[in-house]
Amino acid sequence: MSVGTGSAAGAEDASRPPELRLDAPAGLGVDPDDLPEGLVVADEQGRVICFNAAAERITAVCAADALGQRLDKALPLEDLEGRRWWQVTDPYGGLAIRIGQPERNLLLPGAREVLVSARYVRDEPTGPVRRVVVCLRDTEARRRTERSHAELIATVAHELRSPLTSVKGFTATLLAKWERFTDDQKRLMLETVDADADRVTRLIAELLDISRIDSGRLEVRRQPVDIGAAVGRHIQAYVAAGQPADRFLLRVEQPLPDLWADPDKIDQVLGNLLENAVRHGEGTVTIDVRPAPSPREGEGHENAATSVTVSDEGPGIPEESMNRVFTRFWRGSKRGGTGLGLYIVKGIVEAHGGTITVGRAPAGGAEFRFTLPVAAPAYLAQ
Repeated sequence: MSVGTGSAAGAEDASRPPELRLDAPAGLGVDPDDLPEGLVVADEQGRVICFNAAAERITAVCAADALGQRLDKALPLEDLEGRRWWQVTDPYGGLAIRIGQPERNLLLPGAREVLVSARYVRDEPTGPVRRVVVCLRDTEARRRTERSHAELIATVAHELRSPLTSVKGFTATLLAKWERFTDDQKRLMLETVDADADRVTRLIAELLDISRIDSGRLEVRRQPVDIGAAVGRHIQAYVAAGQPADRFLLRVEQPLPDLWADPDKIDQVLGNLLENAVRHGEGTVTIDVRPAPSPREGEGHENAATSVTVSDEGPGIPEESMNRVFTRFWRGSKRGGTGLGLYIVKGIVEAHGGTITVGRAPAGGAEFRFTLPVAAPAYLAQ
């Protein structure tokens, strides 16, 4: 690896101080200006000897001005409480056992935010500091994450307000005027409260699912699943709720391989995909269940997985929106709901080792297809 002074300094590689030129593995050289993150290196005297192009971009400080300066002058960093960071951390005169500083959010002049971490290089464990290597990252990625979290909170708060307002209104009315209502009126209001409570429960479950998916902690408890029967139950529920039976077409190709999956989570996937087809699609909702090749690389057995395709005959999803369907808050052209359902569906399918795709159905509507490997639990595979 060649650690240099950055292209903005106008120095050629050959002119870099010899002590900064390090041999990289397999003879590969990496110029500091090729690094995606800011790199600032100070020598044993605290003078800046490297200030790469990314550091220029992140700090808005010219490399030519920074090189040769003392580190605290080239990077006059302050913490969020206004303390000068280099005086607080004291890399050259502090504890001899300290090896660096973890990443933290600091401020440059003009309240410019930057993420900073540092490494102290010593020739021996408690010897003097020979180099201070500083890594700089801008805060845009963190801001995007924070905006996403803020949007999630705002969306869920908005969705919670409606059912909670209804629950509060009906319960307050019943408590204040119980004797004035007939039994039928009481039943109607209590059924509404019950439905709104279910809606709040679903929203909380979505939040928990989002948290587990984002942190990689979504647990899958595999059991034998009859996927055809599971689809049939969802269809029967829609018919019982008033949908015409001939709106649904279920086609199951036999024989299906034995599928081991989490039945509750598969029900959640099926429920979401069928609800989208019924609410946002038109015409017949077709569900095809058939054996398929494994979605995992290297497992090419033609019956190593089960695929489920849900399609409708509605207007479909615009081509330009296809790549955003499984992102948070995507709702298509019709508003309503949190826009988290398909994001959760994708997380559940992938937690099973499967894949999910979206496309255009033969009849022109939306077509969702998910494929699940038929893997058994580990204790049965031994």
